Order: sequence, then C-alpha cells, then structure tokens
Amino acid sequence: MINSVLKALDILSVFSPAEPRLTLAEISRRLGLPKSTTHNLLATLLSRGYVEKVDGDQYALGTAVIPLTQSVRVNVELRDRAAPLLRELADVCRESVYLAVLDHGYCLYIYAIESPRRLLARTAVGDRVHPHCTSLGKAILAYLPEKDVEQIIAQLGLPSFTESTITDPARLRRELAEVRTRGYAIDRGEHEPGTYCVGAPVVDDSGRVVGACSISAADPEVVGTRVEEFSGRVVQTAQEISRRMGYVAPRLALVGALPLAKRQRD
Repeated sequence: MINSVLKALDILSVFSPAEPRLTLAEISRRLGLPKSTTHNLLATLLSRGYVEKVDGDQYALGTAVIPLTQSVRVNVELRDRAAPLLRELADVCRESVYLAVLDHGYCLYIYAIESPRRLLARTAVGDRVHPHCTSLGKAILAYLPEKDVEQIIAQLGLPSFTESTITDPARLRRELAEVRTRGYAIDRGEHEPGTYCVGAPVVDDSGRVVGACSISAADPEVVGTRVEEFSGRVVQTAQEISRRMGYVAPRLALVGALPLAKRQRD
C-alpha cells in the first residue's frame, strides 16, 4: 500500500456533515500527522478540487467529489433504477422515503426523499446506522445468510438508541424470522424517538438481497392501524425495484410468498 495515498484518503474522510469545515491544525491533530505533511497533502487535494479553502484558514470537501458519487456502482446499478419508483411512492404516501444498502455491516443510506414534516434539516444520504434498529436494516438482515447476520452482531453489537431498540440477539433473531414471514420490517421508534418506519428488501437478478427501501413517518399509526396500507405500498415498490434489477419471480406473489424468503443458510 502507498502511505501517502492512504493519508490523503484519511483527510477526505475526516470531514462530516456535523463538521464540514476544519482547519489545518484540526486535521493534523485528528489524524496524528505533522502539520507540514498535512499541508502538502491538502495542497495536492486542493489542486484537483477535492478540497477547497473557505473562510481563510479552513478547509472543506471540494466539488470534485460530487461527480465521483454519481459513478459509484451501487448508485448506477441500484439508486438510478429505484429513484423514479421511490419518487412515486413519496408522492402517494406523503412521507419520507429511503433507499439503503449494507456497507461493512452498517446500513448506508444512498437515496432519500425527505418529507417537509421531518424534523432534521439535512438529508440522511450518506449516513451509516446500525442495521438492527431500522426497518431498512432489518429488511436486509432477514434475507442474509445466518452466518453473515451473526458476524454483523458480533462485529457491531446491538447498542441501544431508544427505549424501543432491540438489544437482545435472541429477540432480534425472532424479529428477523417475522420479517421473512410477512415480507417487510418495522421500526417502532427504535433508532430515533418518534420516528416509525416500514421497510422491504430489494433483490438482484439472482435473488440476493442488495438493499431495502422504506417509508418513514412521525405518525405511530404507520406501524399500527395503517401498517397494512404502508407495508403494501413499500413491498410493491421493493418488488418493482427488484424487477428492474433483473429479478424474475417464479410466480406472482406478495409479501411472505416471495421466493427470496428461501435465503441461504450456509
């Protein structure tokens, strides 16, 4: 491996939505690099537009990173095919709609249509969250091989985010079994208090789960009296995205009858 390349990538990774601007001294301190080395790396990234100088002595990610995100494989293969369907879903349900994939055990949001009623001002795109506490994550976990699920639990644990978060592995396994039976997952305010979600898995042409889409709302009835309505819509959307990914179901079915329920058990 080339250390200078790794250090440059570390610099790009140090910025976050919470801290989009950092000084040379802050970057140097956080990465444990000499200021001179950090300055030279920043100068190189600056020359190519991957970082930019703002407000005199601060740095931020530059616009050159934006075209790269549009060329990411998962965006081209999944997001671009799913986006029109997710926009239709958002128009119909009038709530926030999300698309996510599994990334190193975490649930990574790659597309979002935010409802005006959502309390957070920024988009969720780019966020990584633990999969056990979201409908998106549970929809994906339910159709992974059991050994992969166990590895994720061992790697990330089951931390608590709200009073409703599932933190017991046995209870999570029962929940995932229920997801496979009904074909969709539920988030009962398990990641964010007062946020309720219904999510369904998306599969590729081989029937392998590659992501999930969800509807998210502040109304608890989304997972209560209206769960049949919202789950039907999100499952239908997930199935159509799967079809556009090349998946062909052996028979017309809804929810639990999907052949993807015969997940691998190796």
